[in-house]
Amino acid sequence: MRKLRLAAADSWVMTGRNMAHVVRSPEEIGIYFMLPITFVLVFGYVFGSGMQVPDGGNYREFLLPGVFAMTMLYGMGATATSVAHDAQRGVVDRFRSLPIARSALLTGRSVADLFRALLEMTVLLVCGLLVGWTWHRGAGYALLAVALVLALRMAMTWIGIFVGLLVPNPDTVGTIIFPMAFPLTAVSNVFVAPELMPGWLGTVSEWNPLSATVAAMRELFGNPGLAGGSTSWPAENAVALAIAWPLVLVAVFAPLAVRRYQRLSR
Repeated sequence: MRKLRLAAADSWVMTGRNMAHVVRSPEEIGIYFMLPITFVLVFGYVFGSGMQVPDGGNYREFLLPGVFAMTMLYGMGATATSVAHDAQRGVVDRFRSLPIARSALLTGRSVADLFRALLEMTVLLVCGLLVGWTWHRGAGYALLAVALVLALRMAMTWIGIFVGLLVPNPDTVGTIIFPMAFPLTAVSNVFVAPELMPGWLGTVSEWNPLSATVAAMRELFGNPGLAGGSTSWPAENAVALAIAWPLVLVAVFAPLAVRRYQRLSR
């Protein structure tokens, strides 16, 4: 228990260190918050009046939960870049030489990114309300929807940490993250309901981790396109799948990131 308390204290210090970097870089804060605002405004107004929802309803309300989840997905790029910079500049090796818990650097990064994601979600929700989106169920359901998208962000954080430790050059992180994230976004229910896609592509889309979170958010927010008339298992169990996918991704990529971290100086 004493070791756990010390590890938790070290992780909290690393969390503060990562948050301090954000606070002391105004241009970084601008980028973090302009991206979600741009997503909401551009996608909300560009696609908001030109698309239709299979079961009817406002397409902008259909779209916005997808934009929320998509922003969390692309957030792993910032995570991977920061970790790669720390590894390249020798910061990781320096922390490894200090008398702190070996897990502190990675857990501190994941907690800091979760706090940042919470701030981003706050901005996204406010922007969504300004463009005409809203939730139609109680506050408890809305909070659960936010918790699910933050769980997805946590999973993406561990993927970003692993990629950042794996890539020797921070400048190449973007060339790896975008090809990873774009297919998840394109073959998902963010912009189009799966039942409007070809049969096999719709099935792939429904089992997409991003689609699971988006479908669950639409259900909890009470937005159009809850299941789009589909009777498939992913559509009928969106919330369960939105919980399962982040757990699976963290279970896979957190150990990979820790193992890679342990081998950096070998």
